[in-house]
Amino acid sequence: MSAARAEALAALAAVRPPLAVVAEPERLAAYEMDAYVQKRETPLAAVLPEGEAQVQAVVRALGRLAVPVVTRGAGTGISGGATPLADGVMLVVTRMRAIHAIDAAARLATVDPGVPNAQVTAAAEGAGLFFAPDPSSQVVSSIGGNVAENAGGIHCLKYGLTVHNVTGLRAVDGDGDLLAVGGEALDSPGYDLLALLAGSEGNLGVITRATLRLLPRPEVTETLLAAFGSVKAGAEAVSAIIGAGIVPAALEMMDRVVIDACERYMALGLPKSEALLLVEVDGGTEEARESRAAVERILAACGATEVRVAKDDEERAKLWKSRKGAFAALASVLPDYYTMDGSIPRRALPEVLEQVYALGREYGMVIGNVFHAGDGNIHPCIFYDAAKAGELERSEELGGRILELCIDHGGTITGEHGVGLEKLRQMCLQFRDGEIAAFHAVKAAFDPAGILNPGKAVPTLKRCAEWGGMHVRGGRVPRPDIPRF
Repeated sequence: MSAARAEALAALAAVRPPLAVVAEPERLAAYEMDAYVQKRETPLAAVLPEGEAQVQAVVRALGRLAVPVVTRGAGTGISGGATPLADGVMLVVTRMRAIHAIDAAARLATVDPGVPNAQVTAAAEGAGLFFAPDPSSQVVSSIGGNVAENAGGIHCLKYGLTVHNVTGLRAVDGDGDLLAVGGEALDSPGYDLLALLAGSEGNLGVITRATLRLLPRPEVTETLLAAFGSVKAGAEAVSAIIGAGIVPAALEMMDRVVIDACERYMALGLPKSEALLLVEVDGGTEEARESRAAVERILAACGATEVRVAKDDEERAKLWKSRKGAFAALASVLPDYYTMDGSIPRRALPEVLEQVYALGREYGMVIGNVFHAGDGNIHPCIFYDAAKAGELERSEELGGRILELCIDHGGTITGEHGVGLEKLRQMCLQFRDGEIAAFHAVKAAFDPAGILNPGKAVPTLKRCAEWGGMHVRGGRVPRPDIPRF
């Protein structure tokens, strides 16, 4: 055992109250990676605190030794945000899963970071309330991770991302001090640290408690499934719906690769088509019915070859099963696939999707698209076989080019999955040097020793210079011999 590892384990053993520590190599294998399977590493140890005081004690103990701390929830992240460091400790919050309060009158829930997303809505159902953010992994993904990545989900078009549905946070900073930001009030004095912590990917603090906004269940929900003869026609229907002033609760799309995979995996009887559009409108009875009728007219005008309307909750659940189960179904296409996450203006959807398919042809790789069409958050899935030499590297290169395509069209390199390790290169294109320097200044204010999830989310200026990416007005000047990270 190295001296550094022995020192870290001794510091963790001294934490009071005592906490669970995983140090055996065979048990640490469970923490080598999250859902970002492209990279794995074995940490020095993993700790499983059961409360806020233990989190503070761990951060303080490791801070004194300058040992990095990587926070992990359920491990569903797919950008490498919870990939461990060989010289660091994993702080796993899955045992912190108490629901402290459901306040129906205030429409608020106060929960620990390890509470699974779907359990919040389950706890609020009796009061006729729900928690709106609903990532596809919501049955297992935890609230702490949702906040850290600013997760979205199927219904974020109308109800917003996680940041729009959190009113207060408690977090432990890099010094081990407890921060309490936001609360139950609609506004609070000072800087908006609440929005700063949301999406900070564990760089600024360890989320230890969240106060979440709950919403009343809509009176009526109408769900439609429309089939199209081309992805372009489906994308144009998205713009037409939004252009008509309709704000659906959800507006999702999938292409033929994904449709066929869902049929093989779930046999749902989906229409044979090049693209499917799932549209959901909700609200009061009259409002929802009027919106549904307007959407049906628009879908017909945009060339939908078939439109199905769910007659009841059972049919609605069946329609959504294809979208929510799509990522599991995609494993039937090839042994491995790499899911990208970028956002573009809705008007650019038809053009960008065509260019994504063109890139797939250029690389000789299959790409399937399933995404949040309403807010332009695309998730191209690149299929490859990791057993074949070089295929993983080519899929990553192709994914990088798709992200750069998003930037070129006025979009961003992430919509809800975070930057993590995956998108550090593209951060150098998305932001100027001064902006990246400002990000580091913010981190230094929360984490002076730089122990919280170092090397993630924000690249160093040196790394950007070594890569040689330059983002200038009017275009990008590429440099040759770009090293891999």
